[in-house]
Amino acid sequence: MPAAPAVRRTVFVDGVRTPFGRARPDGLYGHTRADDLAVKTVRELLRRHPQLPPERVDEVAIAATTQAGDQGLTLGRTVGVLAGLPRSVPGYAIDRMCAGAMTAVTNLAGQIGVGAADVALAGGVEHMGHHPMGFDADPNPRFLSERLVAADALNMGVTAENLHDRDAGLTRERADAYGVASQRKYADALAAGKIDPDLVPVATRDPERGWGLATADEPPRPDTTVEAIATLPTPFRPGGRVTAGTSAPLTDGATACLLAAEDTAAELGLPVRMRLVSFAYAGVEPEIMGVGPVPATHRALERAGLTIDDIGLFEINEAFAVQVLAFLDAFGIADDDPRVNPYGGAIAVGHPLASSGVRLMTQLARQFAERPEVRYGLTTMCVGLGQGGTVIWENPHHAEYEPTATTAAGAAPTDEEVAP
Repeated sequence: MPAAPAVRRTVFVDGVRTPFGRARPDGLYGHTRADDLAVKTVRELLRRHPQLPPERVDEVAIAATTQAGDQGLTLGRTVGVLAGLPRSVPGYAIDRMCAGAMTAVTNLAGQIGVGAADVALAGGVEHMGHHPMGFDADPNPRFLSERLVAADALNMGVTAENLHDRDAGLTRERADAYGVASQRKYADALAAGKIDPDLVPVATRDPERGWGLATADEPPRPDTTVEAIATLPTPFRPGGRVTAGTSAPLTDGATACLLAAEDTAAELGLPVRMRLVSFAYAGVEPEIMGVGPVPATHRALERAGLTIDDIGLFEINEAFAVQVLAFLDAFGIADDDPRVNPYGGAIAVGHPLASSGVRLMTQLARQFAERPEVRYGLTTMCVGLGQGGTVIWENPHHAEYEPTATTAAGAAPTDEEVAP
């Protein structure tokens, strides 16, 4: 019987995204196909890394929450073909709702880890203007008839209201302040040139306005104030606490990233922006799906042999402000901790569901380069139907980072050569 192969380390080479647009008929992508958005991100990664022979890509995994219409037909395969990858490169589609792209990354990391792939592309796309969340879904009636979940558990806004109910400390005032801070941090990051490098321009067409070029995110509202959003209505519950000012807007957009085994990256001369340390997913009651990142983070930290104090940067998806606040409270982190979402988050930039996980990773990678004193960071998000996902990453710019040694180009390292 052959010896079991050593587990290989996965590195994040690069990530890009389209500008995000508002999901409405007159939004950036009102007349643009979802799969074309995903194609644009894959092509951009190949363009940025000409040292990567396209035939060396072993797998393409593209996520979407609604896999129908222009988001159907096995996205990983169709996007790969449309992007010009060789026909020999396989691909597949994946769905874990909001954590779709995150799951694409961790699935492919598993393939890389056991030697089933050397280089892979992961990403996600969501055109919520074409495919509203839950549209045309047919939930099994047993969910309600057998009381498996509450009647409102499939309404994400209601689950956010439930979080407010669950803890008196999760006030609307705190959520409003957090929502405004997200807008401000995004605006500051944009002004400082920290957003544009990760964007790929997208040609757009409108039957009335003609051709255009999407080069900037559409959802942000940098002039948002606490006073203004304090008067917003609460659409999910009369007299509630969740408003448009503390929720991610409905958004269209796509993301993609390039992953590789660390030894393969060295062989091909690909940059290493982060190294994957551990990941975990966890389930919670669907009625309070926003707390999903808490148990997922506990699991990921335990698997990595780390504590929350070892984490120097946090990229938390802002589906709702209250969901982020619940996570911060669970780990004793202040609402305004500078380690959390330094570039702002989904409340400002938008949340195209299955694509958002890679946006978090791409931003963390850029922050690692700015902050070489930080060794570990994490990306985490809540997931519809009561789940959470967390990935812990290591900063290659840190003084204690030890890259995987190789004995020859493409050769797997021996046990003695693997850094602890």
